Amino acid sequence: RADSQGAGPLFVAARLVPEGDTIFRAATSLRKWLVGRPVTAASSLKVPVERLVGDEVEAVEARGKHLLIRFAGGLTLHTHMRMTGAWHVYRAGEKWRKPRHLAGVVLECGDRVAVCFSAPVVELLPTRTEVLHPVLAGLGPDILSAPVDVDEVLRRAGGQPADVPIGDLLLDQQVVAGIGNIWRCEALFVCRVHPATAHPATDLAELVRTASRLMQAHARLGATYRPQIYGRSGRPCLRCRTPIESARAGRHARTAYWCPRCQPS
Repeated sequence: RADSQGAGPLFVAARLVPEGDTIFRAATSLRKWLVGRPVTAASSLKVPVERLVGDEVEAVEARGKHLLIRFAGGLTLHTHMRMTGAWHVYRAGEKWRKPRHLAGVVLECGDRVAVCFSAPVVELLPTRTEVLHPVLAGLGPDILSAPVDVDEVLRRAGGQPADVPIGDLLLDQQVVAGIGNIWRCEALFVCRVHPATAHPATDLAELVRTASRLMQAHARLGATYRPQIYGRSGRPCLRCRTPIESARAGRHARTAYWCPRCQPS
């Protein structure tokens, strides 16, 4: 929430399964409330963030599903939410929406408090070493870049085996960063592609542009998106009324949703 006079926290990452658009909004809010402010207190059971006290928040960046908070002194706080994590921003003294024991990192910047809850990945690293990080260095183009680098996505996809299903490829963060299960299902439905289709048989460029367009609208414009396919197993397709099917499949073992009529195998 942008209004510092309103009731409730300044920002809460609301989605239960964070994807690139959720992280983008978290970075936007953290940037607004923290950048340019010195850290007045910090605590964590995972990393020595006490070193940040007195340092100034210099930048906040979302990179795919990763969130990076950079400090003027040359350190970066890297968090990855996976399935459980969330960033909240509160006013000093305000009651938190989650229990304190779930707080992996607490950063206080005067009258603002940023709390990272339940993130499986929390790292404090020298900013100069980001280019050598085993995960960050290999990330594909960010799906929320404007515009997304489709040519680089196609180049990276070209190095994948031909039998890799498109549903798996869209979740591969080294091919394109930021797409999660929700948006891969939605993009495949919009483009009428079955998730088990071998990726060379699809128009990957169009799928990437579609996912980017959907996510851009949700992340940047604040559009409310009603899922057309995700989470609707057994319910009628919004296009043709055929019951939607779902199954766990692929190397990620994530549940895919599809319409057997609109997205034939």
